[in-house]
Parts: sequence; structure tokens; C-alpha cells
Amino acid sequence: MTKIAVANGDGIGPEIMEAVLSVFKAAKVPLEYDFVDMGKWVFDKGYSNGMTPDAQQTIESLGILFKGPMETPKGKGVKSVNVTARKTWNTYANKRTFQTLHGVDTVFSKAGIPIDITIVRENIEDTYGGIEHMLTHDVALSRRFITRPGSIQVIKYAFEMAKKKGTKRITCGHKANIMKLTDGLFLDVFYEIAKEYPELKADDVIVDDLCMKLVSRPDLFDVVVLTNLQGDIVSDLCAGLVGGLGFAPSANIGDHICIFEAVHGTAPDIAGKNIANPTALLLSGIGMLRHLGLMEAAIMIENALLYTLESSVHTGDFGDRSIPSLSTTDFANAIIGNFGKEPAHNPKPYMPNQPATPTLFKLDDYPMLESVESQQERIVGVDLFIESNEQPSVIAEKSLKHTLNIFKLVTISNRGTQVWPTGSSFTNLVNQYACRFESIGDAPVTQVDIVELYKRLAQDFKICSTELLNKWGDKKAYSLAQGQ
Repeated sequence: MTKIAVANGDGIGPEIMEAVLSVFKAAKVPLEYDFVDMGKWVFDKGYSNGMTPDAQQTIESLGILFKGPMETPKGKGVKSVNVTARKTWNTYANKRTFQTLHGVDTVFSKAGIPIDITIVRENIEDTYGGIEHMLTHDVALSRRFITRPGSIQVIKYAFEMAKKKGTKRITCGHKANIMKLTDGLFLDVFYEIAKEYPELKADDVIVDDLCMKLVSRPDLFDVVVLTNLQGDIVSDLCAGLVGGLGFAPSANIGDHICIFEAVHGTAPDIAGKNIANPTALLLSGIGMLRHLGLMEAAIMIENALLYTLESSVHTGDFGDRSIPSLSTTDFANAIIGNFGKEPAHNPKPYMPNQPATPTLFKLDDYPMLESVESQQERIVGVDLFIESNEQPSVIAEKSLKHTLNIFKLVTISNRGTQVWPTGSSFTNLVNQYACRFESIGDAPVTQVDIVELYKRLAQDFKICSTELLNKWGDKKAYSLAQGQ
């Protein structure tokens, strides 16, 4: 008997969780449940991360969390409990599978276009780091981190999952045409790892083109891996292709802890009425059973669910309106009544139970992820971000006084567009500029040199932020301004 942590969630969470666990009980799934305290009501008790210390300890000792939808209280200073959980436990891959479900009518099901797409979303980095600062009263900054080790983790998982699934194609969605360093790094890692899987067709597509293709020919795609924010948007888009978030399972996969959850909202307007649709949470639970190696139960429950949907059994949010809808409880009971039956479309073949996906527990230290630095690093300059409402020529005149005969002022940009030494008066400005100083002759400089430059420039400007200009070998590790 395997014990897992269960968090009911907020709003409709407790009632859909009860329905799913009743299906598991009827299927004699060999699980024990340790219910933990997480969600909005825990925030309200003063726990800023949305979970009690006992809940965190339980989840870390068991390694599996099955959770209902959770609400984050509105207001500044409070982080999403969902994002906090994923990041705290380094569940680096968010896997969402979107399939045509017969009995759930969509534009594509009516057109006879089958959908079977798996989105793998990087789950830890990107703008979801939530590292933000107000640089001036008009300018907010969000830092976007894409790391090589983090990209390797999620992309390696995506290829392994695609291989086990038996897919033929894996696609990287990206915006490397614009974000050449961040998305460019993610794309480079994708093709590095692709060399290890010659049996899979690996290709890439710019994310806006991907969205257009998904809503016109979703049947062309199989597995798609993306960075965090882009993956969040694309996965919700794919949910719309198969009927909505009520039919979208989600698994957050890490090396040590995994979270299986419904990603739809808490629907407080219908909470407690026993009319919510438990399908997404049940599909997430089926994915959890597979992860735990409980294949027999997973396949029996999934076939029963598919058979139930095919039979036009539905809750109030979908289905044939001429057929009365069922309550949450009755919908779960209908699935239980269909145990042993197979759907006419895409029945899941029998598979014996398998060993659970292994995890590693009892870490004593924070794991350090670091790749090998292949070429020597040099600092060759600095970007100093300043606050000013003056014209670029005035800023340049002041800045040129402070170059120490070590640096040269190369460019001044505003919102990423060059405004000095050349530019256009049609470029609208805000009160924050980036002044780029590079070393004369591309010679290495020290951080002490840069601190001295900072001190001198600070005589004339408020300096909001700094970024070193690094080089590895002859390769610049920083982007150019638009128009530079």
C-alpha cells in the first residue's frame, strides 16, 4: 500500500476530490491518503506560502502530492501557492496531455480531426521566478532566467517521455528570433539533446506560428516542449481545442517530488452545489496511478471514463443539453458502474502493473546544477541602467566625462531601442536609459574598474541596475539594442 499526500483545494476542490477518491476506492486502488493543509484558508491563517509546515514535511516525506484547484488571495505580497509548490520542490516539467474525448463536442471533433498533443512546459524558471523591481516610478523590470541545467532537465524529460510514448515527432516552441540569448539557449539545448534520440523527428517552430498552426491543424503535432510562460499560454490554448480546462490533466514532474493536479479554477460560484465536473482531476489522478506503476487500475478507470463520456453522460458544463446532466457524485458513480467496459474509440490496452518511477529522498543539501564552462570568461564592459528625463545627447555628454580612459560609451538605449549615437526623434522615451560601456580594445576589465565607473556616473545619475558584459572566448554574451 502506497501512501500519498492529498490536498483538497479551495472552492469546488473538496467535492471533486471526494468524487475522484470514490472512484479510486471502488477500483480498489492500493493507496493510502494523508490529507494536508494547503490553500486560501491556510493563507488566511497567516502562512505566507499557503501551506502549513506539517503539510510541507508530509509532502517531502511521501514524494507525491495529489491536489485540487487552489486560490491565491488577491493582493500584493502573496505568491501563488501553486507556483510556490512547483518551484520549492523543483518539479521542473509540467506535462499536460490533450486528447479528443468522444462525448465532448468541439469544432475539431465535429470535423473528424483527432487531437493527441502532449505539452511539456518548463516549470521553474522564466518570468515565473517573479523577480521584479520598480526601476523608476514609470518603469518596472521583470528578470527572465533561462538556464542551461534547467533547460536540460525539462528537455531531457520531454525526449524520454516522447520515446516511451512511441511518438515520432517532438517540437520545440520558442521565440529565439527575438530573445536570442534566453530562448536561443533553450533551443540550442533542445538540438543538443535531440542528437541522443535519432529515432525521433526533432524540429522547432516560433511560438506565434505554433499557436496559429495549433488552432488550424492540431493533428500535426504530438509532443511540444516550451519555456515556462509560453508553455503556460500554449497549454491553455490546447485545452480549448479539446473542450476546456475541465478536460485538461496536469502533472508536475521532479526528480524527488511530483504533483498531480487540476489546473482549472476553484469556481466559487458553484462550490458546494455538487455540480462540478471532476474529469480533469480524475485524468490527473490516472496519470498519477501510471506514475506509481498502477497500470491495471489506471487503464480500467480511464476506459470506464471514456465509455461514460461516449455514452453522453455529462455534468452541467458540457454535453448534450437534451440529456439531463448529472451531479458530481452521480457522474463518479456512473464511471464506477462502467468498470470493465471499453470505449468504442481509442480504448486503452491492458498493461500489467510496473515499478513506480523512482525518486530520491532525504536530501541533506541544496542540489547545485552547473554545466562545464567550456571557454574562458572575460568581463569586457557593463550596462548601467539610469533614471533620467533628459535627452540622450545630454546623457551622453555627462557620461563621456567618466570613462576613466578604460571604457568607451558605445550606445544609449531606451526600452531596448538605440537613441544614441544614432536614432530617431520619433522614438518615444521613458525615464530610464541603458548606457553601455565597453572596454577599449576589447581588453578584459575587473569588477573594481566597473565599481569605479559606477561611482563616477552616480555623481550625475541615479543608477537603477547594472549588468556585466561577459564574453566566453570570442562570443558576446549580451544582446544588441534595436538599431545598434
